[in-house]
Amino acid sequence: MKQLLFAIVGLIVFVFAVMKWVNISTNHDQKIEVPNLEKMSLSEVEHTLSELDLKLFVIDSASFNPDYPKKSVIDQDPEPGNFVKENRKIYLTLNPSGYRNVEIPNVFGKTKRQVTSHLSAIGFKISSNPIYVSDIAKDVVRGLLFNGKDLKAGDKIPKTSVITLKLGDGEGSGRYLQSSSDK
Repeated sequence: MKQLLFAIVGLIVFVFAVMKWVNISTNHDQKIEVPNLEKMSLSEVEHTLSELDLKLFVIDSASFNPDYPKKSVIDQDPEPGNFVKENRKIYLTLNPSGYRNVEIPNVFGKTKRQVTSHLSAIGFKISSNPIYVSDIAKDVVRGLLFNGKDLKAGDKIPKTSVITLKLGDGEGSGRYLQSSSDK
């Protein structure tokens, strides 16, 4: 009976000691409020988080958002206002420095309507003032211009760029329609 009593008391003391150690080692009562880092630059974020004994980890950059400064925080996890313990990593998503480059598809010989909807769908803007070139086919795309330079399929330009269409005027000689066997 005496041995059983010593074992129970020893077990109670052991459990109490382990619980005390867990509270101390996990900073059980510590709470640090996560600040709102939105629209802050990376250097401002580093300074803010180091003062709070928190760490930053950049997980990704999102699609460019013109409403946020370049290379600023767009999203964070944990959210602002949540409570964390010291040395917790705050995961950040940054705004890239600009729109990504998008490849120009092959649109030669397609109608203005087809090309306008295709290019708009992949993120380009179409100039409201097309350039008409001498061609037998009316409103058929005979080329693309970006900043005054001709584009060809495979070229890459920034998303949201304004592209000017070169269209057939319907009155030309049809020189663009020659097949390779006619040459």
